[in-house]
Amino acid sequence: MKKLIIIIASIIFTSNIFAQNVQDSTNTSDSDFKFRISVPVIILPQLVKDSWNDRRHTQHIELHAKYELTDKDIVGIKLASWRLFQPMGILFWDDLLDKVDSGSEFYPGHVRETGIGVTYQRMLWEGLFATVEVLPQFQTYLDLDGNSISNDFKLYTSVHLGYHWAFGPNDRFFIEPQIHSQFWMFDDNAPDGFRELDNKWRDYFLFEPNLYIGVRF
Repeated sequence: MKKLIIIIASIIFTSNIFAQNVQDSTNTSDSDFKFRISVPVIILPQLVKDSWNDRRHTQHIELHAKYELTDKDIVGIKLASWRLFQPMGILFWDDLLDKVDSGSEFYPGHVRETGIGVTYQRMLWEGLFATVEVLPQFQTYLDLDGNSISNDFKLYTSVHLGYHWAFGPNDRFFIEPQIHSQFWMFDDNAPDGFRELDNKWRDYFLFEPNLYIGVRF
């Protein structure tokens, strides 16, 4: 019940933010392009370079669809799915890359996480922006043969600080380099072997660099 209350409160809070922005907005964007879609560049190499079934392959798919309420306020939907081979809470200064190479913190399988969430992006100054994303996820725990072991729920949130660069005819195309930090909760029903590793590490990841590319229409 406590989890349900927190989830409902999060949804209501997010909805109120979006509603307030719609009601309080008096300056609409001068651009003819109100819609935009974007993807993180990190997902592109894996589609052509690595074997999809490689032990370290994250099978990461992510798409953002957004709408410009005003010059400053942008709301959207985030669709994402990825596969974890080790806990997300291992930070760069925990020798993250060494652990990936050595496999010392690998799960006894994988965790598939899939969800649809909401985003709110606020333009701060020129192209500088801040974004908040809330992504409820359905988790499937898999053994090394890809068989499902159990399921769980996870509430994944992230905060972003980045810069929007538009280019091309009528500034239709854009790139958004950014730094973001992730926080999550409720994923506390992991099977044995997964739980022990998750408990060793944090329920957040800080200062991940990323680059998004997109088009407006």
